[in-house]
Amino acid sequence: MKRVLIITYYWPPSGGSGVQRWLKMSKYLPEYGWQPVIYTTENAEYPIVDPSLEKDVSSKVEVIRRPIFEPYTFYKKFLGIKQEETVKMGFIEEKEKKKSWKTDLSLWIRGNLFIPDARRWWVKPSVKYLKSYLKAHPVDAIISTGPPHSMHLIAMKLKEELGLHWIADFRDPWTEIDYYHDLHLTRWADRKHHRLEKEVLTKADKVVTVAPDGAKRLGRIGNRNVRVVYNGFDRDDDAMTTVVKPEKFTITYLGVLSKIQNPEKLWEALGELARENDGFANTLKINMIGQIDSSVVKAIEQQGLSQYVSYSPYIPHDQVSAVHRSSTLLLLLLMPDSEPRAKGLLTGKLFEYLASGRPILCIGPEDGDAARILKETGAGTTVSFGNKEKMKEVLGDYYANYLEDNLPDNANEAIERYSRKALSRQFAELLDKQN
Repeated sequence: MKRVLIITYYWPPSGGSGVQRWLKMSKYLPEYGWQPVIYTTENAEYPIVDPSLEKDVSSKVEVIRRPIFEPYTFYKKFLGIKQEETVKMGFIEEKEKKKSWKTDLSLWIRGNLFIPDARRWWVKPSVKYLKSYLKAHPVDAIISTGPPHSMHLIAMKLKEELGLHWIADFRDPWTEIDYYHDLHLTRWADRKHHRLEKEVLTKADKVVTVAPDGAKRLGRIGNRNVRVVYNGFDRDDDAMTTVVKPEKFTITYLGVLSKIQNPEKLWEALGELARENDGFANTLKINMIGQIDSSVVKAIEQQGLSQYVSYSPYIPHDQVSAVHRSSTLLLLLLMPDSEPRAKGLLTGKLFEYLASGRPILCIGPEDGDAARILKETGAGTTVSFGNKEKMKEVLGDYYANYLEDNLPDNANEAIERYSRKALSRQFAELLDKQN
């Protein structure tokens, strides 16, 4: 069996979306002739911790854990954050906070000194360790996955010094991530981010990302063909879960929800439906599960919907399928059409929603990658961020079907192409073709 070194920051006990792609890929790659060797941290500052994911680590996977220095202890002390609190992903603020000069300064430091990210100090010790390890335990290829994009810098150095075949996997963009321009970058820092990004994109033997639109964008930066291997779902996660009809018309959102994803017109549409239709109001229930930005909570309150909404923190991944399958409608919130990468946003959540068999309401570009997949699979409907009347119409149709016990079961062959097992085969084929 050939061996592949996978350099990833996120690994169990990390929870959230960042860990899923390579936790699942490594589970199935041995079926296609590749033994994964995971290189990861032993003391990382994870935004979400989920010990339930440990059981997904395959016995055929070798895991190497090495210590990492992260500046979050100083960051928390500077901002007066308790040491036991985790640092939120992106720019999520679950509670409204007054901005201070300390917040602005820490953000400036993050963007201008931690390039490409706060894990930059792990690059040199990792390269030193891995060069020694690989001499004694050779591998046939390297995969780096980011963010954090410091993982790509480790792989790039190993490629330069050892000549190993290297695939750079971009789960999210680098300089085109939605919060990039909130980092208060100097011209010098902006140039350095772009230079490092282009260097990774041009020096890697192959570049992979999770959506067609994202592949085009990365391809333009690196002047090359970028492959697409989607995120997906693992049938093992929901094998024992059955669909349960809820007592109420239950709309569920599960995951991280940032300010830029806040669908204000959707809350308006739901508020109007509740005021216009007593039956709708009496049966409406909205589950918001995960890290929800305070701007979303405020928008919900303004539309008089608070009485219908239940907020819950992150739940372990092994409980997610049961939540999906006991919902009437699953909510997928992307970005407004005006955002540059909105059309190419394909979250891991979409694919886990597909596996549930429950109908999906997507708020995002109607000509985007997510809309195309929902149409191809017949799994749901997409409505643009600004189209309140269409939202009301679609919600009304789903509600009528709910009353008639006529909601569709989306299980079909078109969905199965997005299983983790099928997608791992695609990655194995990329590893096999080292030319």
